[in-house]
Amino acid sequence: MTAAHDEDRGVQPPRETIATFRTYRDAERAVDWLSDRGFAVDRVSIVGTGIAIVEQVTGRLTTARAALSGAAQGAFVALLFTLLLGIFFTVAEGFWALLLTALGAGVLFGAVFAAALHASRGGRRDFASTSGLSADRFELQAEVEVAAEARLVLDEMPPSDRDHAAGALRPA
Repeated sequence: MTAAHDEDRGVQPPRETIATFRTYRDAERAVDWLSDRGFAVDRVSIVGTGIAIVEQVTGRLTTARAALSGAAQGAFVALLFTLLLGIFFTVAEGFWALLLTALGAGVLFGAVFAAALHASRGGRRDFASTSGLSADRFELQAEVEVAAEARLVLDEMPPSDRDHAAGALRPA
């Protein structure tokens, strides 16, 4: 079987780490450098290692705050649907009445639903938060067949780009 056939089945060809970066942005900069030099960047990957899920607590969540958030979401959904209806149907004379009615219903239903959902949790998870992924470092990996070539191209990066993040690029 060929490497192309393996890729069609979701099997990745063997790769090796050619550089390690502290930030995703620095890894991205290295891939841009490779691309600008005509390197086949479809044969490289940026791999985050030391992955952690980070949940940043943004504040206390009360029933009132949940209702307010639900009202805003309900208003947005109502506005979106009303505008879509307005595009496809001619409701010129009754459009503003339809819009106000839909917004009112969206705000009411969104607030009631969100407040009821929050109250039903019985005090569990009384906080608002956002979640994201974080990595300790980012490895630039290349297919084994082209890894040496990729290293040579990266060695040509000017020190100001290579060391942008105080030593971000470290040969593997």
